[in-house]
Amino acid sequence: MKMRTGILLGVAALAVTGAVVAAPKFMVPTTPPLAGAAQHRATDFNLVAIDGEPLPMKKFAGKVVLLVNTASFCGYTPQYDGLQKLQTSYAAKGFTVIGVPSGDFLGQEYGSNKEISTFCQAKFGIKFPLAEKGDVVGPKALPIYRWAAAVLGPDKTPKWNFHKYLIGRDGKLIAAFGTKITPNDPSVTSAIESALRAAPTKA
Repeated sequence: MKMRTGILLGVAALAVTGAVVAAPKFMVPTTPPLAGAAQHRATDFNLVAIDGEPLPMKKFAGKVVLLVNTASFCGYTPQYDGLQKLQTSYAAKGFTVIGVPSGDFLGQEYGSNKEISTFCQAKFGIKFPLAEKGDVVGPKALPIYRWAAAVLGPDKTPKWNFHKYLIGRDGKLIAAFGTKITPNDPSVTSAIESALRAAPTKA
């Protein structure tokens, strides 16, 4: 927490003095592609839920999934509200958001999973599944993110918090949406609705 606070105060101080006029440039680490990615689907991977319980992706077989790397101290954190609205609107049709909290981008996340969970419940009333805090870029990225990097290419990997991967009912990647594209953007909702129209697949 001290490191995160120090970063934010340092940036603010530089801005006040006129030393900088924009946010510091962040170099996103390269995510090594997963070997044999073409043979895999999202349902082949396992996450761990924010409460420490297993969260296998096969649990969501046949559903449309929006996989989002989240953060609690980001200017885009209010997107949680839009993500929950997507969950409320489309869950009954076979859709879910899965949030993956991460401190990869300037450490803009709490240190513990308990703090993250408490924040998401108290601030946004989040009902969709949350994974435990993890890496989404770089050499330590979760296997599902390395898979996505291999399938869609490095230009589609997260460049900041609240990047979104859309996964179809068949477990295949459909599209990636950058941080600035909000959950209620027509490009997102239309892609979700199109994916939901596909016939459900068996596990």
